Amino acid sequence: MRLTQMTDYSLRLLIYVGRQRGDRLCTIAEVAEAFELSQAHLMKITHQLGLAGWLQTVRGKGGGMRLALPPEQINLGALVRSIEPDFALVECLGDHPEGCKLTGGCRLTGVFNRALAAFMAELDQQTLADVLPVGRAAWARVSPPVARAG
Repeated sequence: MRLTQMTDYSLRLLIYVGRQRGDRLCTIAEVAEAFELSQAHLMKITHQLGLAGWLQTVRGKGGGMRLALPPEQINLGALVRSIEPDFALVECLGDHPEGCKLTGGCRLTGVFNRALAAFMAELDQQTLADVLPVGRAAWARVSPPVARAG
């Protein structure tokens, strides 16, 4: 099982933004530097997370992003479903099960459905606050933030 890169980067971005205090805005450049990710890719992710209501974005000079909700209100299951609406472990569980010649008689489908349900049930029990790293050691490998002109 593997989540998409989009989900991976979305989670990293929300974790980074979620560790900020107060109304501080983070920039795409700051997050890109911290995790050594493409700014172009993060712009797309930020836009989608903003449209989905997970991030509040502020345009223009001095703009940036912050969480749209407190970390305690960002459910990881809901977040993953919003990023990966067609998430399926294997082709036969997706939108086009006819691609598998065993569809209809394969008992593996039930196993995969239960596994996916268990995975999502665990995510449904967690919030962003539950997974925010604590302490300096947790952030030791993350690049320092970019200094912003004020």
